[in-house]
Amino acid sequence: MLFNSFEFLLFFPIVTIGYFVLPQKARWVWLLVASCIFYMAYKWEYILILGFTICIDYIAGILIAQSEGKKRKWMLGLSLVANIGVLAVFKYWNFGVESIFGALGNAAAGKNYLLNILLPIGLSFHTFQSMAYTIEVYRGRQPVEKHFGIFALYVMFYPQLVAGPIERPQNLLSQMRDKHTFDYDRITRGLKMMAWGFFMKVVIADRISPTVNAVMGGSLASDPTGPMKFAGPTLVIAMILYAFQIYCDFAGYSNIAIGSAEVMGFTLMKNFNHPYFATGIGDFWSRWHISLSTWFRDYLYIPLGGNRVSPARRILNVFIVFVVSGLWHGANWTFVIWGVLHGTFRVIEMLTEKARRKLVDAIGIAKHPRVWTVLRVLFTFGLATFAWIFFRARNLNEAVYVVTHLFSGWGGLLNATTRGQMFDPLGGYGVLAALFALIGVLLLVDLIQERRGSIIDMVNRQPATLRWAVYYIGIMAIIILGRMATEGNNEFIYFAF
Repeated sequence: MLFNSFEFLLFFPIVTIGYFVLPQKARWVWLLVASCIFYMAYKWEYILILGFTICIDYIAGILIAQSEGKKRKWMLGLSLVANIGVLAVFKYWNFGVESIFGALGNAAAGKNYLLNILLPIGLSFHTFQSMAYTIEVYRGRQPVEKHFGIFALYVMFYPQLVAGPIERPQNLLSQMRDKHTFDYDRITRGLKMMAWGFFMKVVIADRISPTVNAVMGGSLASDPTGPMKFAGPTLVIAMILYAFQIYCDFAGYSNIAIGSAEVMGFTLMKNFNHPYFATGIGDFWSRWHISLSTWFRDYLYIPLGGNRVSPARRILNVFIVFVVSGLWHGANWTFVIWGVLHGTFRVIEMLTEKARRKLVDAIGIAKHPRVWTVLRVLFTFGLATFAWIFFRARNLNEAVYVVTHLFSGWGGLLNATTRGQMFDPLGGYGVLAALFALIGVLLLVDLIQERRGSIIDMVNRQPATLRWAVYYIGIMAIIILGRMATEGNNEFIYFAF
C-alpha cells in the first residue's frame, strides 16, 4: 500500500483509531494484522517470504540465547545465511548469472539460468532489520524475544516496513509492549511531520519526476534512447533536479513513516538530517539514510576492524562498506560504481585532511568561515550529484554517456534557438522556474532547521492566524499540486530496494 494513495487515507485513521480504542493486550494483534494487510496490498505472496525470515530469526534468537560457545555462532550463522540467502535468490541471482556469463563471453547461455521472479517490496529493509535482532541477541545487547507475535510485529511494523528507517531492536522492540495513551500534542506533531513528508513527496519529488524522466528516460521499453540525445546543460539540470527528487522522495517517505508511528506513540529513529548541507562526504553519510549508514558501521565496518587497524586496512574497510552499500541498493553495476565513487570520495577526503587544512590556512579562507562553509557544501553537493548519475542511469552505457557529455553543448546557451531546444525537454522556462522555486522552499526549511531546530516547533510558536495559514497553504499545495498514486506510477523510489 502506498502512503500517497487513497487507500492509505482510509487505512491510516482506521488503524490509528482502532489502536487507541482497543485494550492494551489486543493492540499488538491489531497492528500485526494491519501490517499484514498493508504489505499484502502489493502482492500477497510476498508475505510468505517475509514470514520465512521472521520464523528463522525468531527461532535463531531463542537458540542463540540458550546456547554457549561455538553453538551460538552456528545459530547466528544460520540466521545470517538464511537472510542473505533470501536476498541472494530474489535480488542478486539474475545479476550474478548475467555478470558471470557476460564475463565468459556467453551471455546467451546465461539466460537459461535466470529466474522469472519479482523482487519483493522492501526486501532489503526488513531483512536488515531482522538481521539486526539476531546480531544484537548474539552480542548480548538485546534480550531474546519469546513472544512470536511481538517479534513479528517488530519486523513488520507497517510505517517502516517497506522503506525504513531500519530500526534496531533496542529502540523498537521494547516499544511494542509500551502502553501508548492518546496525547494531543504528540498526535498533532506526528500529523505535521506526515504532512511535511507528503509535501516533499507529492509536491516536490513527483513534480520533478516527469522532467527527470523526460531526459534520463523512464522504462527502457518506452524510451530506448534515454539521455543519449541531450547535451551538457540539459543533462546537468536534469541531474541537479534528480538529486532533489530522490531526497524528497526518500526523506518524504521517512517523515511519513516517523510521523505515522509517532501518532500512535512509537518513536522511530531520524533517517535524514539535511544532507545537502553536508560539508564533506563523511558528513553527507552521517546525514543521508542514517539508519542504513549506521547499520553498515555497526555490523560491517566495525567487525572488519573499523578504525582500529592500519591506515591501509582502514581504507580497504571503507571501500568494502561502500561497495556493499552500492549492491544493497540494487543488483546492477551502476549501483556498484555509485558505491565505489562514494568510497573513493571518502578515502580521498580522509587522506587529504591534513593537506587541506594547511591549504586553507595558507590561502586565508578560514578567516571567512561562512564563505568556506558554502564552498564546501557546494563541492560536496557536486560530488553527490555526480555520483547520482550512476544511481539514476538505467545501464552503464547511459551513465558513461552522461558523464562524457556533461561539458558538451554549453555554447548553445548563447543562441536563443538552441537554448530553447535544451530547455524544452525539461518542460520549458516556466516549469523549471516552478521546480527550482519548490526546491528553494525545501532548502529554506532545511536551513532553518539546520540553524534553529525543528520547523514544527517554530510554527507552533507563531500566532494562531499565521500558524493556520501555513497549514492551509501546505494542505492545499498537497491537494492541488500533488498527484496521488492512482494517477500514475508514483511509487517511492526506495521501494525497489
